[in-house]
Amino acid sequence: MSQLDLVVIGAGPGGYVAAIKAAQLGLKVALVEKEPALGGTCLNIGCIPSKALLHSTEVFQQTLHGKKHGLVGSEKVTFDVGAMMSNKEKVVAQLNKGVEYLVSKRGIEIVRGLGRLGKTGQVLVRSTSGERILETKNIIIATGSSVVELPFMKFDGESIISSDHGIALKEVPAKMVVVGAGAIGLELGSVWARLGSQVTVVEMMTSIGGPAYDSDVAKVAQTAFEKQGIKFELGAKVTGSKKTPAGLSLTAERDGKALEFPADKILVAVGRKPNTVGLGAQEAGLKLDERQRIVTDDHFRTNLPGVYAIGDVVVGPMLAHKAEEEGVACAEIIAGKSGHVNYGIIPGVIYTDPEVAGVGMIESEAKAKGIEVKIGKFQLAGNGRAIAADATTGFYKVIACAKTDKLLGVQIVARGGSEMIAAACAHMEYGGSAEDVARTCFAHPTISESFKEAAMAVSKMSIHSL
Repeated sequence: MSQLDLVVIGAGPGGYVAAIKAAQLGLKVALVEKEPALGGTCLNIGCIPSKALLHSTEVFQQTLHGKKHGLVGSEKVTFDVGAMMSNKEKVVAQLNKGVEYLVSKRGIEIVRGLGRLGKTGQVLVRSTSGERILETKNIIIATGSSVVELPFMKFDGESIISSDHGIALKEVPAKMVVVGAGAIGLELGSVWARLGSQVTVVEMMTSIGGPAYDSDVAKVAQTAFEKQGIKFELGAKVTGSKKTPAGLSLTAERDGKALEFPADKILVAVGRKPNTVGLGAQEAGLKLDERQRIVTDDHFRTNLPGVYAIGDVVVGPMLAHKAEEEGVACAEIIAGKSGHVNYGIIPGVIYTDPEVAGVGMIESEAKAKGIEVKIGKFQLAGNGRAIAADATTGFYKVIACAKTDKLLGVQIVARGGSEMIAAACAHMEYGGSAEDVARTCFAHPTISESFKEAAMAVSKMSIHSL
């Protein structure tokens, strides 16, 4: 092969998007992937399969409680875990084919194997058929991340499991203990709780959802999950696990007191780590930080000439859509254009029911920065569509600058919140104010009208609340 313009290492949402964008801009591109299927963690063992399971279990729960809607005998409906898993695999397979089709149709060569840095301008790809050298002008590292394993509680795939295992269980565990109350723990905890597992979430922090949400948002979400049967043990530090004749249990401590939680499965969901091992980083002189993330400048450039990095291997939230935005911007920069990512407007979502979504600053963050804010809230209990759809749990929260009325952040607890947060992102992208949202016409009846009402509440002018 003649010299390439770009080699992308890693075909996850950041990598394959970067490859496609670069090809659209006229560059000659190769995409290196060590796994048989493209799409990375997100498509194969993360975002997509977990959402398929969440949807399947939501359908089951809604049917089970369908008597009030005239569904006769719905309370006797049962489920088939194998069928749910089969549907999940079909969803993943369809998207695998779609991604590979899009990449191939753009004239991008897909190179199977483990890619690592070689001499300047070289990527070495090792596979079962041997090693190949790709000569290129530019390289993008987009190798993603993998689950964090607690050193004192190693994964065995049976008793101590990761999210990789948690999306592929063959039967419902009678008791599941989830370590970590972030998005992954809450989502997978919800999946198995809906199917009858007694789920206990153990979290070291004193609120759920992580630092991206204010305490009032976290409390409402927690109450909703508790009504669904999930139990929370907050402020508890995990110390290990033990097996006795009586069974498996997780050990923890809180305020100096020892705690023990019986379990059939312990799902550890305490975060992810960048995949920088195996890249040949040390040999090539690639600079990493203390967390083994690749150090880059504002244009995704590493300390090595012609080498860029994006996604989970660099600083920032480990989110697929963040990686995609970086992939597009990085490809544009390499092609001589002005690529840019607005890191202040990257939404985060927990795909539970209700969903928890947010973008921009939270209230406590704005106040910590000395920004005077005005807050507008609207409870879904006052929304007609939410009442009609049995979706009154939750609220919208708008954080605006008290001096300029500019939107600083929006948080949502609502069914469908993942879709609704896009409106907040759009208004914030152009620097919109709470009044801009308040004067935007929303369709009626929709749950998203609650955004308009919360924006009006910033100036205490909400129509459908006091």
